[in-house]
Amino acid sequence: MRVTTSETATTPATALSAPLTTDELEPRLAAHRGELTGYCYRMLGSAFDAEDAVQDTMVRAWKSIDGFEGRSGLRSWLYRIATNVCLTMIENRKKRARPMDLSASAWEPVEASLANRQPEDTWLEPMVDERVLPDAGDPADIAVARESIRLAFVAALQYLPPRQRAVLILRDVLRWKAEEVAKLLDTTTASVNSALQRARATLSERPDVDRIEPLDDSHRALLDEYVRAFEAYDIDAFVKLLAADVTQNMPPFELWLAGAQDIAAWMVGPGHQCRGSKLVPVTMNGSPAYVHYKPVGTQGELVPFAIQALELADGKISRITSFLDTRLFELFDFPAEPPATSPQTSKG
Repeated sequence: MRVTTSETATTPATALSAPLTTDELEPRLAAHRGELTGYCYRMLGSAFDAEDAVQDTMVRAWKSIDGFEGRSGLRSWLYRIATNVCLTMIENRKKRARPMDLSASAWEPVEASLANRQPEDTWLEPMVDERVLPDAGDPADIAVARESIRLAFVAALQYLPPRQRAVLILRDVLRWKAEEVAKLLDTTTASVNSALQRARATLSERPDVDRIEPLDDSHRALLDEYVRAFEAYDIDAFVKLLAADVTQNMPPFELWLAGAQDIAAWMVGPGHQCRGSKLVPVTMNGSPAYVHYKPVGTQGELVPFAIQALELADGKISRITSFLDTRLFELFDFPAEPPATSPQTSKG
């Protein structure tokens, strides 16, 4: 069931005293693009789909502005449209997943494991922080926003029915009141509270959704060592940085690896062509990440290869996700070649 956009809803936004002209609308729409992208990304688990959903939302807003009388806030009106768009998109495709969701057991670190791959639209995708997190605001709210775009959390959201997903995001992440969400979804407050309770129960059973601590000096030192070991392809040093139960996955391939020794075996085996790579730090999904350039050809030219997203636990690297979809470089405006010099450590 989808909500309608013909009615206004009262949500956490200031009502407008007069209808907007098209000249007034453009900058106001642009001001909401970031938070709408974050909302759609949490709903859809895909950076590409989120961008498409926000663009569709903006187009629908432009087309229906004559019917927007300003009795409710522009923000609430846009969220109503965006929710409709997301629910429609979810109806027409399967949920985004991580390789660990498709098989209970880890794969062998051998080239034959590369035989199984799925289309790009199967997989959960990363999102750069700057597209979806506010530049300023209450530190507590920013911390919640950062936690709510973590890969593990967004992956867990995909297990919720679509309307429960919307309720949980609007209530627990965006801090809307139950009656406000009920108006947006054309339902009752009791229904919203029930959906939120069920959604929270489902998430509590999912792994890896616990809160994480912000990066401190010890984490940054760990990340510096990670970059040095990877770029030098010093496998012994690299292994020492990994947790005992570390995993690695590389969508679009179904394989995932478990344990430092299997990851090391992969690096010197099927992954040996990554020797001589360059890592450039970025922040994605509220966590440290690196744009990965791999050498090719006789001259070792560095070309876009992957985005490495890291998850940390207890002073070690607990998960490495290498997103091999190089379309992400263009989507996120990453350069086609690494800068001559770059800082080692991701911000956090």
